Amino acid sequence: MTDLRHTPETFETSGTSGTSWTRRPARPAGTRGGMVRPVLWVLLAVSVVLNVVFSSTGTDVLAGVGFGLAALACATALIVHHYRYMRR
Repeated sequence: MTDLRHTPETFETSGTSGTSWTRRPARPAGTRGGMVRPVLWVLLAVSVVLNVVFSSTGTDVLAGVGFGLAALACATALIVHHYRYMRR
């Protein structure tokens, strides 16, 4: 069965002189997302804490809903980032 997510190490290019094989540049170790993941984790933690605070005190319902939506957005972004940059 063909793996649709697999990217080959070499790929075929066609030019004026015929067909040649070119090697894809490898990503250096540790560059699979940089600072995106830690920033998303911090934003998730802060938005969850603020959501709990605003929801438990009941002072500003819209702020609690806003922080809840922010937490949901951060969690979704972390999941997308994980599947986009996971090792194959």
